[in-house]
Parts: sequence; C-alpha cells; structure tokens
Amino acid sequence: MPKILNIVETAYRGTLEEQDDTVLWLSHMLKNAGADISILLRANAVNYAVRGQDASGLCFGEIAMTHPPEIDKDVEKIIQKGVPVYLVKEDAEERGLSDTDLISGVQKVTRGQLPELIDQHDQVWHW
Repeated sequence: MPKILNIVETAYRGTLEEQDDTVLWLSHMLKNAGADISILLRANAVNYAVRGQDASGLCFGEIAMTHPPEIDKDVEKIIQKGVPVYLVKEDAEERGLSDTDLISGVQKVTRGQLPELIDQHDQVWHW
C-alpha cells in the first residue's frame, strides 16, 4: 500500500453546503478505508491547526451558517485516528502563530525538512 502525503495549501475553500475542508474529509475517509496517509498544512492552511476557532455568527448576506465549520476539531479527529499532521513552522510564524495557539499533536517541520518529509512518502497529492 502506498504511503500518501496530502499537502493542503489553500484554506477555507469549502462551499456553504460543505462547511468543512474537502481534503481533510477525504483524508479521514481514506484513513478509515485503511490508507497510509499523512497531511501537511502549509501557507494559509496552517490556520487549520489553530485551537478554539469559532465561526458561529458567520453570515453571507442574509444566509446564516446554522452549522459553522469546526476545522480545528476536524484536525484533532484526524490526529486521533492516527494520521500524522504536519505544519510548516515558518508559515505558522509568518502568521503570528505560536505553539500555544496550536492544537496538540500537530508536528512542526521547517521548510528545509520538506524534501525529507516528501521523500518518506510514495505519493504526494498537492491541493
């Protein structure tokens, strides 16, 4: 079975109907089906690892979100399933995120460590 690395770069791109991140959902489902999968959060997607996100009260015009996304909870559930979740340290720092802002279990990697991380996987899916 191939070892897969999902690189998530673009954040918060779901539709009103989905109210989550499709790649995170797909990764979770693939893990449930037995896939050997890892996730790398980079660029704006490092914000997915920020604890305590609250999108309640979010509206688009007259349309209120009745079930706002809880991306940080989605990431926590994926980690609990045994999926390694990495985030690019420099991308988090550029956005002012410290270790205390992040959910537990996310593993930081530097940009310089990315080639080694990629090399540990048979397939890389970049979203």
